[in-house]
Amino acid sequence: MKIAVDFDGTIVDHEYPEIGKPKLFAFETLKALQDKGVSLILWTFRAGKELEEAVEFCKKNGVEFYAVNKNYPEEIFDDSISRKIDADIYIDDRNLGGFPGWSAAWQMLNPELFDDDINKQVEKIPVSKRSFWQKLKRTLTS
Repeated sequence: MKIAVDFDGTIVDHEYPEIGKPKLFAFETLKALQDKGVSLILWTFRAGKELEEAVEFCKKNGVEFYAVNKNYPEEIFDDSISRKIDADIYIDDRNLGGFPGWSAAWQMLNPELFDDDINKQVEKIPVSKRSFWQKLKRTLTS
């Protein structure tokens, strides 16, 4: 599985161009996903020096990405390549409904680890955000 993850506002508080404080459970969750064999792609607006700083910040916090703003490490961007990253799941604070936080993301990505029925978890999510999470649940449990 490939998961594309945004940086500002998702891994860290949004302080662009500075690097914000890490979001609660961000690095713990990302490392646990990697331990499960998930390929993580850093998918961010950052470029140049700001991108290098973000990659290094993540590395210092124990997360090295499979690719950065690319579908795979060797990809060379040109006009024939789509800017949309090929991933199974996208984690971004700008998702429709917003980012629920890393604890909720972990629970949605790992429903088998929780004793409660996943439907009870979905019921706790506000109605305005529920359809997205129900779709994600169906994708992950099918």
